[in-house]
Amino acid sequence: MPHNFRCDCPFTSAIDILGDKWMLVIVKQILIDSKETFKDFIESDEGIATNILSMKLKLLEELEIISKSKLPNNKKTNIYSLTDKGLELAPILVELAFWSDNNLRLEHPSMLKGKGMELLKNDKEEFKKAIVTSYREQVNTREGKLR
Repeated sequence: MPHNFRCDCPFTSAIDILGDKWMLVIVKQILIDSKETFKDFIESDEGIATNILSMKLKLLEELEIISKSKLPNNKKTNIYSLTDKGLELAPILVELAFWSDNNLRLEHPSMLKGKGMELLKNDKEEFKKAIVTSYREQVNTREGKLR
């Protein structure tokens, strides 16, 4: 389904797709939080409504940012994975997390801390590489189990 963009600007076009409240959260949940199923997303701390989640997953799939497949032993359960196009959003998520840590921690002191955040603060490239590598290993392990 073609998407309506409001103008020809590349920045605005990206915001037209990714700038709503849920799109990057869902990508982050898949990439970093290991969410794979509809149930995983619904049970997450972010609290997305089922109707909104259905709509956003469908749009992300139409835009080829995620792909959907079925479990071989349970044809009712959909598994959502990032495509290469979706994985290319990792640097954006890293930059948003870095900005948030630097600029919102005073307003949100309970924001996550720990090894991951230390790596992010000290070496964004290494952090990005680590989350993408971890995600790919998770997908490869899952696909190996499904065979």
